[in-house]
Amino acid sequence: MEQQNNYLELESEIGKVLKNIYDPEIPVNIYDLGLIYEIIVDDEQKVEIVMTLTAPNCPMVDELMAEINEKVRAVEGVSDLVINLTFDPPWDKNMMTEEAMLELGLL
Repeated sequence: MEQQNNYLELESEIGKVLKNIYDPEIPVNIYDLGLIYEIIVDDEQKVEIVMTLTAPNCPMVDELMAEINEKVRAVEGVSDLVINLTFDPPWDKNMMTEEAMLELGLL
């Protein structure tokens, strides 16, 4: 049970970090934008982030991936990080949180 709590705690910390990383083209963080599909923590505290981009040909992908890599690896307890970029399902505005929609004036 304690191990499960550690996973949840680490996932929560990573979520907080991701909420402070902003899409270079949209003034909303990547978490609330709905770009993060999954955060997986294994027994060795290796982290896998499954995510997407607002568009497959995003010109800022390298900078965004570098920022995610740097900031998530800095979270205490993270032993390794893999970022899996996927476009299935493709991102659309319905994946945004209510806060993100309000911020962009879509609600």
